[in-house]
Amino acid sequence: MRKFLLIFIIVFLLILTAPLSSLKNHGNNENEVIFWTLQMSDFSDYMNGVIRDFEKENPEIKIKWIDVPFSEGEKRTLASVLSDNPPDLINLNPDFSATLAQKGTLYEIPPESLTDFNDGIVESLKYKGKLYAIPWYATSAVTIYNKDIFKKAGINVPKTYEELKNSAEIVKVKTNSYIFLPNITENDTMLRILNKYGINSHENINSKKSAEVFDMFKTLYQKNLIPKESITQTHREALEKYMSGNIALFQAGANFLNMIKENAPSIYAVTDVAPQLTGALGQNDFSLMNFVIPQKAKHKKEALKFALFLTNEENQLELAKLTNIIATNKKALNNDFYTIYDDTNLMAKARVISAKQLDKVEPVLKSGRNQKDINNLINASVQEILLDKSDTQTVLNKVSQDWKSLID
Repeated sequence: MRKFLLIFIIVFLLILTAPLSSLKNHGNNENEVIFWTLQMSDFSDYMNGVIRDFEKENPEIKIKWIDVPFSEGEKRTLASVLSDNPPDLINLNPDFSATLAQKGTLYEIPPESLTDFNDGIVESLKYKGKLYAIPWYATSAVTIYNKDIFKKAGINVPKTYEELKNSAEIVKVKTNSYIFLPNITENDTMLRILNKYGINSHENINSKKSAEVFDMFKTLYQKNLIPKESITQTHREALEKYMSGNIALFQAGANFLNMIKENAPSIYAVTDVAPQLTGALGQNDFSLMNFVIPQKAKHKKEALKFALFLTNEENQLELAKLTNIIATNKKALNNDFYTIYDDTNLMAKARVISAKQLDKVEPVLKSGRNQKDINNLINASVQEILLDKSDTQTVLNKVSQDWKSLID
């Protein structure tokens, strides 16, 4: 009888503790961070290595990495954040991140989490004074220029848009080349240029200074000192014209040097780099990729911990050496990789110039409500002004009103 009772107690205890064991295992499986990137599959060895290192340091957290095609990123992200089961961490661009923040679909990032990052870049990510994104990596365009064309023209490479305007006719007359193709109706190109003059809102888009900037490009266009395609073509066409020797300079990230080297070696042989063109305020612009955590994510703290691991000094430097992107982590930016270059290494020179430009990025151009519509509004006005369809001030007065309507 006693033996039977003992067996009964043992079986009862096993039944009682089984659900607890099951819950514990279930909890471990549940503690999985779903992580989306945009077209990073070419760097899968790097990504998987970082994930392994993180999981080794944090055995209670598992990372499930999913790489999304760039063209599908916004559509899939919007659908996911509106659902009840979004990913925990998503790689996006700041414009779309700002759109999601405006919709109230993102988790607010504690500011103290981002003290290791470039201050200007962190500032650029704020929406109504709050942070909803973690910076990952940046690019900051440099001026890629043809040394032979400028030598033949007998002038130095321009540092500002005003210097460029004054040099354009000399280049055209002496070399039969255009000074550049500005692709000023591509995305937010014109807004970035205007921001370099402190013009960044519906209140000052119709200012005297704004009209002067638009008229500067109008003069270049109507005097045939920039190609007629400037109001329709993109940076890809500008790159092609540079590689064919038809334009003297081209503004782009350092990664474009590889394309020139591979596709136009004779042009690459006479290519050098300089800092990007600036405006009245002297600041530089940049492009950025960041991470966001959806408000409905199940593992916000774990996702933030992984994002900060991905963007620490060591991991940012490793990615930079694979891709030539610019780190956003302060310690990484102080590394020799971003401060020292050999004169014979054009890529390294461009990288150091790009990284240095991040020291002067304020005031940054911030995304706002209906940003894409604002971009389209500005781009349509550029075409109207350059084609002389209406007086500059009249066009800008209307732009100001329409811009205000978009944000109201």
